[in-house]
Amino acid sequence: MFAEKKKNGAELSRLPNHISHTSKFKGDITSEEDFRIDGYFEGNLTTTAKIVLGDKGVLNGNIKCGNAEILGKVSGELIVDNLLSIKSSSSIDGNVTTGKLAIEPGAFFNATCQMKNGTKKANETPKSK
Repeated sequence: MFAEKKKNGAELSRLPNHISHTSKFKGDITSEEDFRIDGYFEGNLTTTAKIVLGDKGVLNGNIKCGNAEILGKVSGELIVDNLLSIKSSSSIDGNVTTGKLAIEPGAFFNATCQMKNGTKKANETPKSK
């Protein structure tokens, strides 16, 4: 119903996985799809895709993902391969490792932060053509 077929026969979801605002979840989740949390989640969440934590969402635990957009409250470790976007309504308390970081004014960010090296190393000089 909410899936479409790829050429190789695998199904793709049209909607992200979702924990609604009235839900509380404790445990570990591993997924290859986008994930949205608007309720309470305690545990570890791992995905190669994007995680969105809604403005009423609370996550106590660890996140490992491709991209993340945080509007709610996180307490734990965030490991984001690409872009971590922290919105003004968010509260982050823990450890952060990311490729790129965007923080809106007004966000609470009480974390140690480590930036991953991209394809170009920080001490590498650009090659001239």
